[in-house]
Amino acid sequence: MVHNPEIIQRFEQTLRRQEKQLEQSMISAVEQGREVAADSALDAADQAVQSYQKEMLFSQSTSGHEQLALVRLALKRIDEGSFGECIHCGKTIGLKRLEALPWTPYCIDCREKIENGEIEDPVAAA
Repeated sequence: MVHNPEIIQRFEQTLRRQEKQLEQSMISAVEQGREVAADSALDAADQAVQSYQKEMLFSQSTSGHEQLALVRLALKRIDEGSFGECIHCGKTIGLKRLEALPWTPYCIDCREKIENGEIEDPVAAA
């Protein structure tokens, strides 16, 4: 767990900026999705391009939503005083890892176990 108030404040500011950027990105993706309207006059190639654009926007929106949820959970952990603590094993998450991914809920060991299928990711399941 991170105990230094200055470091915690720096992470909180970074997370708040990330939260705003993700919110704006998601709003933009929704607006772009609305602009990509179905048009029966389009030929097959144009319909294929339009379909690809819709799929890409949906994918961006989904990954943006997932990251926004992680950012908000990290901000909640700051409020609760558990920021920097792995939610699976309780060990301290390395400072370099937090600097790279301030929204990460896991230490590197638990993240590797999740990726190897050794443990379930409760955050992704939620």
